[in-house]
Amino acid sequence: MKPRFGTDLTTGSIPRHLVTFSLPMLLGGFLQTTYSFINAIWVGQFLGTGALAAVTVSFPVIFTIFGVGMGMTLATNILVSQSFGARRFDELRRVVDGSTALIYGLGVLLTLVGEIFTPEILRAMDTPADVFAPSVSYLRIVLLSLPFSFGMFALRSMLQGTGDSKTPLYFQLGSVLLTTVLDPLLIFGRLGLPELGLNGTAWATIVSQVISLVALHVYLHVKKSPIAPRWPRFGQLGPTIRKTCRIGVPASIQQSVVSLGMVVVTGIVNGFGEVATAAFGAASRIDQIAFLPAINMGMAISTLAGQNLGAGHHGRVREVFTWGCVFSGGITLVISAAALIFPEALLRVFIADPVVVDLGVSYLHIVGACYVLFGLSFVSNGIINGAGATVVTTVISLLSLWVIRAPLAYWLSREMRSVEGVWYAIAVSFVVSLIASLSYYASGRWKRALVQKAPAADPTREADPARAFANEVGEA
Repeated sequence: MKPRFGTDLTTGSIPRHLVTFSLPMLLGGFLQTTYSFINAIWVGQFLGTGALAAVTVSFPVIFTIFGVGMGMTLATNILVSQSFGARRFDELRRVVDGSTALIYGLGVLLTLVGEIFTPEILRAMDTPADVFAPSVSYLRIVLLSLPFSFGMFALRSMLQGTGDSKTPLYFQLGSVLLTTVLDPLLIFGRLGLPELGLNGTAWATIVSQVISLVALHVYLHVKKSPIAPRWPRFGQLGPTIRKTCRIGVPASIQQSVVSLGMVVVTGIVNGFGEVATAAFGAASRIDQIAFLPAINMGMAISTLAGQNLGAGHHGRVREVFTWGCVFSGGITLVISAAALIFPEALLRVFIADPVVVDLGVSYLHIVGACYVLFGLSFVSNGIINGAGATVVTTVISLLSLWVIRAPLAYWLSREMRSVEGVWYAIAVSFVVSLIASLSYYASGRWKRALVQKAPAADPTREADPARAFANEVGEA
């Protein structure tokens, strides 16, 4: 019988599940990227360089804080997928309650801290004096959206943990469309709305996030989904919150480490002048296109692995790894080929200066050739994360970024007296990351981190998750 909610990923075709599950997430990623381009056009073309600089200065702060929320909700995805795969719906309910309290609480806490320390944070980043005031104002408004953004992250992770990647896409589409409409209305004060300039884009984000979050809450309750948030029973949350933090804190650290590593490497590139910075910025846009399929495939692999490990289907996890390598490796191989064959054409989409393009071509020849390694590392990392061993992938990120990439970028660029030393350091870090990830996957040690041990096989296991959930709640 077909489930009334979610998708059972413990049966059926692995390659079909990978494609149908990861495609909505990939579309969502492209959707968000498209909106960021549209928003940059509104700000840069109509509000001027100062406004664009304020957004640029605020972005690393926002990205780092969002990384904390996304890391914690990765734990939610792992726990939900393992509970769903094992058909332990009483445990699933506790995961939902614990994650709801933890994620919203974290969002409120980070908002309060951010509102207080925004000026100090921007001063520490050496924000130019002429954009300091608008940057403070803009960032403080954006920070108000954290509880709602974290709530959307949590619900998306829960839905994906049950095998449903389509519903988050629909609500994300609605949120992006609403924000796109509200941006010019609030920037320029149309239809009787106040003229807020740059801050209008921040308020547009908040309004769309609130409406989308409320709509998704209502939808889940109408559908009687077991992941519909409710007022949690706080006396029962301790063990689940501790388990979530044990998985989520390393993942949050990993996200922050990646953000800080990007800042350090960008600083090294900046030392070689405006042309190097522009070339790195243009080539990084190609990186985003190449990394997006790999990242989303890794998330899909994590969910498939979590459900199948929860159900005790270790053979299917090996099949997930094999097909993940085929899809993620194949897609990134095609993008690598395009970066090597048509580098100038790709770069000229973002920049026309021939000097910048030439330097960007050298980046794509060196780093673009290694995109496939990045794609494959996300396959093994997805399996490891699906088991709950997020500490391991955090260590791999630390090794790749802070032991290899940043120090090697500094040393090579000075030895070679060229920013191309940074390009080689990035490529080497991909190689090291893949070797470390595959080695740990091959060792099988990640199986020890399994949070939900598989239940004994039960031939009478309820085929309909919704009915099973109702039965288990009734028995409880």
